[in-house]
Amino acid sequence: MDTSEDPGTRSRWQRWRRRLLPVVLGGVLASVGCSGTAPSVLDPAGAGASRIAGLWWVLFWISMAVFVEVVLLLVWALVFRRRPGVRVRHGQPLRFVAIAGAGVPLVILVTVYSLGLRDLAALGDGPAPGGPVIEVTGHKWWWEVRVAGVAGATANELHIPVGEKVRIRLRSADVLHSFWVPQLMSKTDLIPGEDRETWLHADRAGSYRGQCAEYCGTQHAHMTFLVVAEPRSDFDAWVTRLGSPAPQPRTDAQRRGQQAFVQGTCAGCHAIRGTSANGRVGPDLSDVGSRWSIGAGAVPNDGGHLGGWIANSQTVKPGNYMPPQPVDADRLPDLVAYLQSLT
Repeated sequence: MDTSEDPGTRSRWQRWRRRLLPVVLGGVLASVGCSGTAPSVLDPAGAGASRIAGLWWVLFWISMAVFVEVVLLLVWALVFRRRPGVRVRHGQPLRFVAIAGAGVPLVILVTVYSLGLRDLAALGDGPAPGGPVIEVTGHKWWWEVRVAGVAGATANELHIPVGEKVRIRLRSADVLHSFWVPQLMSKTDLIPGEDRETWLHADRAGSYRGQCAEYCGTQHAHMTFLVVAEPRSDFDAWVTRLGSPAPQPRTDAQRRGQQAFVQGTCAGCHAIRGTSANGRVGPDLSDVGSRWSIGAGAVPNDGGHLGGWIANSQTVKPGNYMPPQPVDADRLPDLVAYLQSLT
């Protein structure tokens, strides 16, 4: 019997190798492309995200084991395919099907299902009563943030104490949104007319980016927010600032800017605590100077971008509900200086 390699088999193996090579290279490039500064569920910083990441890795390694098994069987079938004149020894096909096709998948499914039920129960175990409660309302396209029992509000940024579970009450002011902080907790949908709850817990101090995870319109991608985990004393100070009047102007430019704000069109939609501006359409601007971004992550929070936003926010975030503002060019720098002083 000629035991040399069949030319047909070698040709088929070369064709399969050419087909598999782009798939492998594509997977490597995709994994490299996913690296960067974007928050990842595989970099958990809290109890909730750690549960999710752990289950993800279990599913990943099970999938890898199945993939490797299928590839090995495929290679075996291609390389050691039946050749003319070679007798094939028949084994126990029923036993193989029962074990590999029914028994092993049953064990895997029961294991994964049990782990999923365990993690769902843990994710549903919220904080004990009496702790801080933060209320978050989704708008098109920004996040309103309040602390229960505190009169003030902020936007697109919320603080939590490190090492504590914090209850988050969620609602939507218009359409479906979804509250998601990948490094801290799973997604929770916001449904108009319905109050929802979740909780956040951070193991270490830091800033964690969140995102609306439900398509909600034109600027869905620019509906990000920041969760700042900090020591309890800093969190208490943030809550105190949230309920206090905004800082008073300290320079002539800031005073002129405050006057331009309260006497102009800005006060019709926005509020600044401690002034006559009491608008409720747009975000409260009492601490706008300290926020991490403008337009819920659209652009950085600096003087140039802030001036451009005031003059015509549609060039920065098209489709948002703020129309161009009729602010005189000589008064715009004063208005920017005043808003930047609100920290």
